[in-house]
Amino acid sequence: MKEKLQRFFNTVKNWWKKGFIQQTSRITYDVVWNIILFVIVIGGIGGIFAGGIGLGYFASLVHDEPLRSEASMADDIYNYSETSSIYFANDVYLGDIRSDLYREEVELDHISPTLLDAVVATEDEYFHEHNGVVPKAILRATAQEFLNSSVQTGGSTLTQQLIKNQILTDEVSFDRKAKEILLAMRLENYFTKDEIMEAYLNIIPYGRNASGRNIAGIQTASEGIFGVEASELTLPQAAYLAGLPQSPSGYTPFTSAGELKSEEELQPGIKRMKTVLNRMHDMEFITDEELEEAVNYDIAGDFTNPVPSSRDKYPYVTYEVEKRTKDIIQEMLMEEDGVSEEDLEEDDDLRAEYIERAEKELRDGGYQIHTTINKDIYDAMQEAAQDYSDYGYARTFTATNSDGEEYEVTQEIQTGAIMVENNTGKIISFIGGRGFDEDHQVNFATDTRRSIGSTIKPLLDYAPAMEEGVIQPGTPIADYPRSFANGSFDLSNYGGGNYGLVSARTALANSYNIPAVDTYMQIIDDDPAAEYLEKMGVTSLTPGDHVQPALSIGATDNGISVEENVNAFSTFGNNGKFADAYMIDKITDANGDVIYEHETEPVEVFSPETTYLTVDMMRDVIDNGTGNFVNSQLQNTNVDWAGKTGTSNDYHDAWFVATNPNVTFGTWIGYETPASINHSYHLSYSQRNMKLWAEVINAAAQVDPVLVTPETNFERPDGVVERSYCAVSGMLPSDLCEDVGLVKTELFDSRYVPTEEDNSLMRGSRRVLESDDDGNSFSRSNGIMFNPDWLKENGYDEMDDFSMLYPKTERDKWLRIGIPASMSSSSSDDDDD
Repeated sequence: MKEKLQRFFNTVKNWWKKGFIQQTSRITYDVVWNIILFVIVIGGIGGIFAGGIGLGYFASLVHDEPLRSEASMADDIYNYSETSSIYFANDVYLGDIRSDLYREEVELDHISPTLLDAVVATEDEYFHEHNGVVPKAILRATAQEFLNSSVQTGGSTLTQQLIKNQILTDEVSFDRKAKEILLAMRLENYFTKDEIMEAYLNIIPYGRNASGRNIAGIQTASEGIFGVEASELTLPQAAYLAGLPQSPSGYTPFTSAGELKSEEELQPGIKRMKTVLNRMHDMEFITDEELEEAVNYDIAGDFTNPVPSSRDKYPYVTYEVEKRTKDIIQEMLMEEDGVSEEDLEEDDDLRAEYIERAEKELRDGGYQIHTTINKDIYDAMQEAAQDYSDYGYARTFTATNSDGEEYEVTQEIQTGAIMVENNTGKIISFIGGRGFDEDHQVNFATDTRRSIGSTIKPLLDYAPAMEEGVIQPGTPIADYPRSFANGSFDLSNYGGGNYGLVSARTALANSYNIPAVDTYMQIIDDDPAAEYLEKMGVTSLTPGDHVQPALSIGATDNGISVEENVNAFSTFGNNGKFADAYMIDKITDANGDVIYEHETEPVEVFSPETTYLTVDMMRDVIDNGTGNFVNSQLQNTNVDWAGKTGTSNDYHDAWFVATNPNVTFGTWIGYETPASINHSYHLSYSQRNMKLWAEVINAAAQVDPVLVTPETNFERPDGVVERSYCAVSGMLPSDLCEDVGLVKTELFDSRYVPTEEDNSLMRGSRRVLESDDDGNSFSRSNGIMFNPDWLKENGYDEMDDFSMLYPKTERDKWLRIGIPASMSSSSSDDDDD
């Protein structure tokens, strides 16, 4: 063996000396090197070719993507919906507007730094280093996609996720991904890392809150899941929220009903939280001790309790605010576009478009809607209405549906009420009904229109007639059976009966119908409905209402809402100036800029003199008229209230509206489907309504007595004077009027003080009415009697029964006045002839 080895080495040595080995190695080296060079060149060419193809393919994917400016990208990135909120008066938070997605914007400075670390560790560990994309992550994700790997790690940075959510879509395609990469790199050139992080945290979805509503944005998630501000998040809470966006529906702790999930169902979210904590530890954001403590923390104990939504807690307010705000936003959109209401009337599709736009703006615009509603007064009024026990009985009846099928319906007596501040028009509070029905959204204070009965008399009859100088409070008006409008309109008084020659003051206090119609007919040709009623905010009149005598006692084609009625009455509380009632005080956008603010623009309707005289007449309604019952129910009887009761035909509706120097408040009761509320009960239907009015006022006064029950009285203007007059004619007293004891003192507008002496009486041969157990009879004598000319001038000469002129009050004085012997009467006794 030794010899063989020696021979091998000698052979090799000889080859080496001859240069054969060197020559062979050099050839091999050259060949290998050439091969390597060839591979490098071919690989380079191939790489360039492949890269060219890749770049070409990438370019083809993004060729239709516009070159976006910084401003354009900013508009897109910050164009995320934000939930609008409602506030009571004085910036008291009420709740959020109902929306499909709830979101509240927050600045980065108000977000916990721990949460920021958790998000970086979980979603984008190279966030602070990359320029929008991480190439190796993209390659890894692409390879997994091509290989259909069961593990999909994803390749999107926070910047890319922001682009996907705000500019592109969730579509899974290379086209969308290429655009995402391009736009992410462009966004990094325009935005700082802080700006990108802030935008991301405001748009990302976080599942559901404790009320079961879909939420987005870290502030909404912090409040809705843990009940804390985003700046107050603890380490476990931050880790839990940072893990949520990977699977919002799977990791959210609440169900769609707002209920906490079972312990088993909570485990995926808790496991995800621990994963986030471990990643934070790997990136040295937290220590070993912090990790151990947070991993073992009982996060379920931090989940907040459900919070009722504004619609759940304050449904009537939320419904009404939404409705009014949409109208305001729609008007603003139309004004921006130069579109008029006439344009909408001609194009139903255009109207639908603006309604839809206004709806979307309201839901997603992030507005803060500030209302005039005083929360404490509102709460007190709701409680008083809910606890009230004397509405009357529910009614059950048979109704028929659209298919002709009959079914049984039970309705309780409903109510609507509203309180308005006189000088501003602010709606301080209201009662929308006795229980909000989500499927049947009716606000009985603002939506429904009913006959307002006799509450219209001061508004349309007496105040306008005094303003025109036709009557004054002491003006005598004959209440006897007669018809109006050429015999086409017959009517009777509430409860029947007639009351003879009574003053306008007495007629209003006792709500006599015939004097009211008589007064109205003297001014109807001047269209007082337009001149006065519509100037006081009544918008629901029809053309027919303007010419119908029945309007004078509250009968309308469509009815009038509680809001309209109370709104009109507030004119008397504001010295004759009408301040239109409103509920939306101010609207600000997501940036806090005021985009709408109500401006009160009072309209003068009545002079101070007419206003005060009407108020003074309505004081009598409460002092000794149809509203007298309310005094027994008020806790504070020293308030200067002036008001009016009202009843509609067939007792379908009962009203009471009253004003004082600060506020006007009115209540209505009735069935939703009109029917008589005059059933047997220990209180009359009118008393039941007045008692409700008083109990609500008592409750509101407990909250704010300075506003609701002021100590000041209505001030009498200098133009209102006190004068004596003859109660028979309303003219200056004559000796004969004094002789029969019918000289009275009354308030007058100084412009309309009587200047002529009474001519209604004279001496002569007369018939004198005598009363006995058998009825009325006339006896003849000489003495004071009605002047025949005066009777004829006023149309009384055609009366069948002159005894109807004698009022039922002060009858002993009026019986001193006889009927001219020359005039006949159906009640005359001619035995003496």
